[in-house]
Amino acid sequence: MTSVHTSARGPASDAATRPTDAPAPQGPPEPPARPIAWAMLSRALAVPLILALVCFLPAVIAAQPGNGVRDTAYWLQLVLTCYAGVRLSTMILSTRRRLLQGVFWMFVYIAMGVAPFAQVVIGQTPTPMVGPRSDLVTAIAMILVGCAAFDLGALLASRRPLRRRTPSARGAGGPAVAHPLRLRLLVVLAFAASGYYVLKLGGPAVFFSSRQEISATVAASGVTASESNVGSAFLKGFGTVPALLALLFYTRRLVTSHRARRTPSTVLVWVALAVVNLIVNNPVSNARYWFLTVLVSMLFTAFPSSAAVYRSVLAMGVVGALVLFPYADRFRYDDEGYRPVQSASVFEPLATKDYDQTVMFANTISWVDARGHTYGRQLAGSGLFFVPRAVWSGKPEDTGVRVGQWMGMNMTNLSAPLWTEFWVDFGGWGMIGGLALIGYAAARTDRRYALAVTRAGPGPGSVLAIVAPLIAGYTFILLRGPLLQAAGKLAIAALCLLLISTFRERRAGRRR
Repeated sequence: MTSVHTSARGPASDAATRPTDAPAPQGPPEPPARPIAWAMLSRALAVPLILALVCFLPAVIAAQPGNGVRDTAYWLQLVLTCYAGVRLSTMILSTRRRLLQGVFWMFVYIAMGVAPFAQVVIGQTPTPMVGPRSDLVTAIAMILVGCAAFDLGALLASRRPLRRRTPSARGAGGPAVAHPLRLRLLVVLAFAASGYYVLKLGGPAVFFSSRQEISATVAASGVTASESNVGSAFLKGFGTVPALLALLFYTRRLVTSHRARRTPSTVLVWVALAVVNLIVNNPVSNARYWFLTVLVSMLFTAFPSSAAVYRSVLAMGVVGALVLFPYADRFRYDDEGYRPVQSASVFEPLATKDYDQTVMFANTISWVDARGHTYGRQLAGSGLFFVPRAVWSGKPEDTGVRVGQWMGMNMTNLSAPLWTEFWVDFGGWGMIGGLALIGYAAARTDRRYALAVTRAGPGPGSVLAIVAPLIAGYTFILLRGPLLQAAGKLAIAALCLLLISTFRERRAGRRR
């Protein structure tokens, strides 16, 4: 009886009775499987979901009227759309939440699959293609190869067991957690930086006007120079990122800690941070992709263990991207500059707005054929984004800007998807290797996040429980590109996380 009773105890009891000098297990247990009810729900949803994403939607697009040519590009795009639809379906129906991989496949299905397929069928693209049709065929084929490389990297990561990070005798070496005092300093920094941002622009009212008004106010504030946008990037970055991070950490504390919910000071700080974010991170004054980052990171942080929220974000994200996203730039310009979308079909805006990733990849292939590869120069410019052009006279511009200037475009705010960034610097093999590494890192992060949000994780102060949702939301920006535009806020977030993180193991009672 005694042996049976001992074996029935959970992992927490085993950890409590294990001697402190005993070696830790080599790999942490995987998160528990979902209940049978969820499994039955997945079986019920599997067939209609896969049919809708892989068969029904591509068939509806293929039946649209247009002047598109059904050549090799058409069939390759159809294959890519169906492949991304299958992978997105597996992410939605997965037994475990895979935040980074799920958002990756949602982006690929929408921006690299459905939207370009509609463009091929209708015969119209948001950005003109200056090269031959063969460059478009090459672009679609390399996107498909890059997706396969991402899957290969994720597969390799799933075969490697996770190792538990055991603290040393001094208590160091455990999982990263937010130091309580440094977290309070982050809150102070958030209030100070966002307050300065609001005052510099003349008060909260301008944040509810339009992005055009925000840009004009920032230019008039004197923080920008004609040859550099570093000052503007730092003002906007520090005015928005610390406030979002502080809100995410306090949201997690309230969600996971009964003591925090009973502490008035914690609740008041969360309310104040929510008000600040409502001002500086609202959808009126910010780009749509940044607001998606705010929304997705908040949902995944507030509901860290909810399979329903995870599936809803991926499934409803497809609907929102196809139906709402092309119309969500209402606040980009003021009333005089706004031009509403006029379309007879829900698929027509996909061919005329926003989703220019595939055609820009084709244009980049043409540009590289004419100018040659840059061999790391573009990525170096993105990594050293903070260096002013007055110091680095030959600092590279955004990849999308450079290709747009070569095309002779007046408006050069064009996308440069991650496939493009790797292609410009290192060619096809560099693109394959880069996406394989990203797939590997995404899968490892997803697995560690699934453990971090369980009861056996680091607790309310877990840094990974905040980093994974934040990166999942920011994945839209990273994949769309250009990287030079995306590097600023990402670096500010990394700096804030580095300042508040500690790897010293705290007592379990205080952590919980």
